[in-house]
Amino acid sequence: MPNQPKASGPVFSSDHLINLFFINELYQNIGEEVSIRLKETYGLDLSLTSGIWGGTYLIAKPNGLSRRRIWRLYSIVNLPQNSPLDKHENLEKLVAIYADVYKEAFAPYKLELELKMWGGTLPYSNKAKPSLTMHMEDATEKVRWLRTFFIWNKVPWEESIISDTVRIIKEYKCFFDLSKGPVKKDPKDIKYLLQDIIIIYRTIENACSEDFREHATPIIETMMKAFMEGLHDPEKIKDLYNMVFNNALIYGFEECLGEPFRKKGLDIGQIETWPIEKINWVPDELKEKLIPPIENTFKGFKRELLSTGDLKN
Repeated sequence: MPNQPKASGPVFSSDHLINLFFINELYQNIGEEVSIRLKETYGLDLSLTSGIWGGTYLIAKPNGLSRRRIWRLYSIVNLPQNSPLDKHENLEKLVAIYADVYKEAFAPYKLELELKMWGGTLPYSNKAKPSLTMHMEDATEKVRWLRTFFIWNKVPWEESIISDTVRIIKEYKCFFDLSKGPVKKDPKDIKYLLQDIIIIYRTIENACSEDFREHATPIIETMMKAFMEGLHDPEKIKDLYNMVFNNALIYGFEECLGEPFRKKGLDIGQIETWPIEKINWVPDELKEKLIPPIENTFKGFKRELLSTGDLKN
């Protein structure tokens, strides 16, 4: 009988907040179960890595609980290259099993997930082998959707998060391009952009120069304070957007990450044209600086959960 993937604690709290430690664990366990079912059902022996996408864990409470209600769930799944998944029919099998396992894993939390579409491509992912998207919606509207990104290179989850940050910076450049001026968007959409700017910075902070950190940290802290207080006023959102725009943070992000890749002959401004073997690839210089903080964040959640008895050894 198939197993129902579970986390070692509740993903949703009684007030609908999500624990990022537990949902990351659940995504990992879902990936393992998908691999088992692919082998048992179709004889496809494939391993993959998976976890949470989006970096909301970087602004969570000490026990991993989100500081606000999360309406959009995201996961990232890293698939092996040169595997049976290069055949479209096998990719269809993967998606079908993933949809089933997601439904089962989130059913205890009263979510009713349904697959709506898959096969879209992520902006600025590799042109020769683009990253694919899978979109499920919750009929109960406890969350708006669960969206999964399939990335073509199996690497540890932490490495994939760093690599995708490079892609996101390029995707967001158009919203902060000094040569074109500020964009006009719905304040709700701008709010998500600003949250992601915080997440990008917290993800790459240890790779940034001291001068840039001195410049960026007060701006990020100002935005964090606004989010913690409840950021709903359209004018306040606009003011924060203009602050990020005028301080050219996106250019600083490019500078922080650009040099380590440039040393290896890769231009982060052309990430979509890199060789396919460089999909999800991160230089050792960056891995040494950026992976330990991610690992330490989750170790901190675990320590806190153990200390409060919400996680058993």
